[in-house]
Amino acid sequence: MLTSLQNPLIKQIRKLHQAKGRREQQQFLLEGTHLLQEALAVGYPLAVVCYTEAWRSRYPDLFAAASRQAERLELVNDSVLAAIATTVNPDGVVATAARQAGPSPSVPSRHLSLGLALETVQDPGNLGTMIRTAAAAGADGLWLSADSVDLDHPKVLRATAGQWFRLPMGVTDDLTPVVQAFRSTGGQVIATLPDASQTCWQTDFTQPTLILLGNEGAGLSPALAALADTSVSIPLAAGVESLNVAIAAALLLYEARRQRMATASA
Repeated sequence: MLTSLQNPLIKQIRKLHQAKGRREQQQFLLEGTHLLQEALAVGYPLAVVCYTEAWRSRYPDLFAAASRQAERLELVNDSVLAAIATTVNPDGVVATAARQAGPSPSVPSRHLSLGLALETVQDPGNLGTMIRTAAAAGADGLWLSADSVDLDHPKVLRATAGQWFRLPMGVTDDLTPVVQAFRSTGGQVIATLPDASQTCWQTDFTQPTLILLGNEGAGLSPALAALADTSVSIPLAAGVESLNVAIAAALLLYEARRQRMATASA
């Protein structure tokens, strides 16, 4: 059992709390039973699984699955587990995994029916919520600009509720080629702009669609917005200036899903 915070492995794992550590080690943290369960379900490669005796007793089947899938397992005490976790009340297990071992599309293909391209998103809760919502709405992929919060930030992972492992995602220094590649397949690109005259309810989402969403404060850059075929707004009550970007994403994705379900049942 590992009981010292000075253990080299524990020091290494604690560095994954920060973006610098994740970049240097090319690994990230998976915290909690649910995320571990989802990683195991899709066969995501695990490097190290640290667990407490109480967790192993509570989840013998998960422990057995982790034993088969992880490169290394380490029994730790409660103090060590608390130190390597970023949550206040960890539930007994923390794992590490290689970055970008899952599906990571570079550019959209002609098979993409619905996707998101996110520019300079800074809040990990927002990004995680959009990943979770995109997966729930049946989106095929998500692209993120490299100046956004880390795709594998611990708070992003937790906010996805496990859907991080199920939605193809990519990070790029420049979203322009992504948008252009999608347009070249015949799909439409939709920018979300507060002053757009056309609302999301007036927009045809039944055709292949890539939705562009921007920074929480500044919105989409003019350069990226200019690449869109159509600009749309979400109707707001008088006196309300804007919506949270994750809420906006959910409304647009589910408007697309609503229209497609209506078309399929017609």
